[in-house]
Amino acid sequence: MPSHKYIEPARNTLACLNIRKGEKFLIITDINKLSIAWALFDAAEETGANVQLVRIPIAGTHGTEPPDPLPEYMKKFDAIIAPMTMSISHTTARREACEAGVRAATMLPGILEETFTRSMNADYETIDELGKKLISHLDKAKQVKITSTAGTDISFEITGRKLINDNGLIINPGDFGNLPAGEVFLAPVEGSGNGVLVVDGSMAGIGITEEPLTITFKNGYAIKYEGYKADQLMKLLEPHGKDANNLAEFGIGTNHEAILCGSILEDEKVKGTIHLAIGNNESMGGSVSVKSHLDGIIKHPSFWLDDKQLMKDGNFLI
Repeated sequence: MPSHKYIEPARNTLACLNIRKGEKFLIITDINKLSIAWALFDAAEETGANVQLVRIPIAGTHGTEPPDPLPEYMKKFDAIIAPMTMSISHTTARREACEAGVRAATMLPGILEETFTRSMNADYETIDELGKKLISHLDKAKQVKITSTAGTDISFEITGRKLINDNGLIINPGDFGNLPAGEVFLAPVEGSGNGVLVVDGSMAGIGITEEPLTITFKNGYAIKYEGYKADQLMKLLEPHGKDANNLAEFGIGTNHEAILCGSILEDEKVKGTIHLAIGNNESMGGSVSVKSHLDGIIKHPSFWLDDKQLMKDGNFLI
């Protein structure tokens, strides 16, 4: 029996993917995440799966395509998991693997060992129940309005958008999720976002926002960045052009074990938070394809679907 100190959360992770004896299972990782990757490898061997581990170089940005020949190789497996430093969630390689029937989970961006041990021990059936409640309301709505105690005041359209309950249960061919899971998310209608986002939790590429970071949106694009490390954020976005400023995602955290820690993978799952992202929304059913996707976390938010309030100061009203 493996004695790895992360073997229990690794077993829980493979249960989310329903890894079974004889399945072809691929682990994609990099040098920073080998401790988690090897725990997953050991847990997969316990199941009797045919497991392989591939270590690739750390990419310069989130959303960078994995190097050849990996994109085609990924399609040959029953299931894939990727504990990595930089995210491949929003890549063509990941999307095409799922279209080929591969069950895929990423642990991105940059899963921490403490996040692995903490958030992979959540009750995912409870997370799924809350997600389904939110989906039932979102499915009928046309517009979202978000405010917060820190000054967020933004609205956008969601009519006809794909709704995703990231519940951690990745069990059917083509399923995809980010582990640890715990969010309901969608891509706002392109061009519809107007108002101000005040990031007072954390920001991808920056970490915990020790002071507010204010992002102003007009017609679906961020047009002004002010406050905490705004210059640093703009430098991350600059190489990717205008579409890196697209209002890409609206997400609601549903994981009761997650805490705000500076790792966006866990931060965006914290129950009672909201996150908005800029950049790529193609993986969520949107039309913007760019090699950047950065989330910003709002603490103590309130939000409305049309005229109905579903959250007040971080507390669900459903």
